[in-house]
Amino acid sequence: MNPEILKIIREEGLLLEKEIFDILDNFPDVNLARDFLLNIEKISGQKIITKSLLNKNFEYVKAIISKFPGENKELVEKVFVKLGFMIEIKKESLIIDKKEEEKKILNAPNYQIFYSTVKNDKKIKVEDFVGNFRSRYHQLQRILMQRQELQNLVAINKIGNERKSYSIIGIVKEKRKSKNNNFIIKMEDLTGEIAVLVKVDKFGVFEKADELLLDEVIGIRASGDREMLFVHDIIFPDAFIYEKVKFNEDIAIGFLSDIHAGGMKHLQKSFENFLEWINSEDEYAKKIKYLFIAGDNVDGVGVFPGQEHLLKLKSLKEQYRLLAFYLKKIPKQITIFMCPGQHDAVRLAEPQPVIGRKYGEALYDIENLVLVSNPAMIKILEGNKEFKIMMYHGDSIHSFIHGIKELRETKAHKTPARAVKHMLKRRHLFPIHGEAVYIPDINKDNLVISEIPDLFCTGEVHKVDVENYNNILIITGSCWQGMTSHEEKVGNIPDPCKVPIFNLKTRELKILDFGVEEELKELHIR
Repeated sequence: MNPEILKIIREEGLLLEKEIFDILDNFPDVNLARDFLLNIEKISGQKIITKSLLNKNFEYVKAIISKFPGENKELVEKVFVKLGFMIEIKKESLIIDKKEEEKKILNAPNYQIFYSTVKNDKKIKVEDFVGNFRSRYHQLQRILMQRQELQNLVAINKIGNERKSYSIIGIVKEKRKSKNNNFIIKMEDLTGEIAVLVKVDKFGVFEKADELLLDEVIGIRASGDREMLFVHDIIFPDAFIYEKVKFNEDIAIGFLSDIHAGGMKHLQKSFENFLEWINSEDEYAKKIKYLFIAGDNVDGVGVFPGQEHLLKLKSLKEQYRLLAFYLKKIPKQITIFMCPGQHDAVRLAEPQPVIGRKYGEALYDIENLVLVSNPAMIKILEGNKEFKIMMYHGDSIHSFIHGIKELRETKAHKTPARAVKHMLKRRHLFPIHGEAVYIPDINKDNLVISEIPDLFCTGEVHKVDVENYNNILIITGSCWQGMTSHEEKVGNIPDPCKVPIFNLKTRELKILDFGVEEELKELHIR
């Protein structure tokens, strides 16, 4: 590596992936390399330069390459292609009529699926959980290091006895109130732990401390010494979308969840009313190209004590056959993505794998059904545009409502999208170790929200709710089931038979009601 480029990297405090060093090594001029790095930092606002970051700013990258002289341009292009970047090299023989190409793009059912790592082929040991926490720390540390508020970052073991200003990144190990009503928080990183204090009169910061959850990763700005740090600000990893994606094609996405096929309180007439509509000539129905179904697709067997008395279909295979009967009625031009929930025939521990053939054999005959993990990221593509949808059934919503005072006191089960905002704020689906049932992975915490979605959809709470958080659209799903004693116990008050429809061209969101009044009155819902 050119020592002058290394000097620039050190002086500017940049962190680079190895592949970026390979690219810079092929730059024809040190000054070009410097301008390239500084401009990437400027337009992205990030100090960590990765392949992913270059992909997001690739129009700028292509513009830089186009300025290189002949041989150097070809050399750098080859390095980019080798590393997986698609460079547009125009040749007369490859030029395709633009309108024809656009037609092909618009007519293609274009999507990518990013499944969670769900493999569990060995006995889980304590060190697996330790490794998972280390991975969580590293993943969220990289996100927090991009926050401009965190200057002078140090490891906890580097804090000395001299009073100074510091920024640290750590996991919340313990939180308690002192006799003076101040918060004392014990934070831990890979080098040690330290106590930090948030004073009750520290307006704004005290409110942030109040909502902190155990085991989440945060940054703090503080002053003090090894004995105690006094907090000036708390910084969450947080999620932001700066530009809303709009497609050229006038297509829409529908969102369902919690069908609970096979239960006595399953709303069969209402669901069939929806199926009739989606096959109709209604203008909204004709625009739907994708359908997301966010878990609890069947009512399950043995999910809670005494459930057998509430089942119309007593076996999982029967329940999935009923579900398949429904889904086969959905037009074939609509791609259906379906993840499991706690009532489905998969393990409870998250990430949950796709529904298997053992019980869900009937689902595998549906050609337009795509089974995905819980959680999963699905990217809908149109040319160079991508619309990212995170699908998560939402088991942790109850944990967030219980753990955050403001949500608990305002009865957020009625407005569950507010709980999902806190997942995005923390960039984690289920941070509290003691409440989450999950499979640890020493290489990667699969519940970290590593890539920010354009839209986040969940189920679980049986109530449609919509929020917009930093330009990220949140939709919590309705249900197709009346109130059961189990749902009442967990705090779910059903608002059934609602289907949100989101238009990818106009970004218009409509919520349609398919409830059949006669059926709803029978179950005392309306």
